[in-house]
Amino acid sequence: MGHYRAKDALLVPGLLSLLRVPLAVAFPFAVAQPSWALVVLVLAGVSDVLDGWFARKFGQATPTGAALDPITDKIFVTSVVFTLFAHGWLSLLGVVLLSVREIGELPLVIWFAVSRAARRARASEAKANVPGKIATAFQFASVAIALMHGPFLEVALIVTAIAGGLAAISYWARELTPSVPRHSLSKVD
Repeated sequence: MGHYRAKDALLVPGLLSLLRVPLAVAFPFAVAQPSWALVVLVLAGVSDVLDGWFARKFGQATPTGAALDPITDKIFVTSVVFTLFAHGWLSLLGVVLLSVREIGELPLVIWFAVSRAARRARASEAKANVPGKIATAFQFASVAIALMHGPFLEVALIVTAIAGGLAAISYWARELTPSVPRHSLSKVD
């Protein structure tokens, strides 16, 4: 179960993850019209939520999907961050604050890419990460504020960085804490 299989990328969760790649390519072109950039952002967010949900709900969690999801997330976030920076809508500090989660979990993404055991464990115990979902929501809100040149961008970026740091810590804790198989838990009366 820890092997990559190209056909797994063609399952619905894999296709939803892969959707973020053309969206990452589209974002720099859409940013000239903030409303279109927001549409691209929302589509990426929806694909990020649905890929994991669909994989868990319909038993389609695979090692390929476990590796593909965070890679496509990083591709999309990188496109957004560099586009906003290139347009002067984010400072270098803003880039770092917006990217705290990605920076913190990058070693895990690399580990999943090279470790069959890590992919197998992640695919067999697929579960949503609430701090990660919260961090994603703050990232999307910060990007939306930057796109619309809204007030309080600095505050939003600081909150995003804190949420991203907590999410990265929770990812590391989840991956480094050995899980106890459900069947080995004894019932206490």
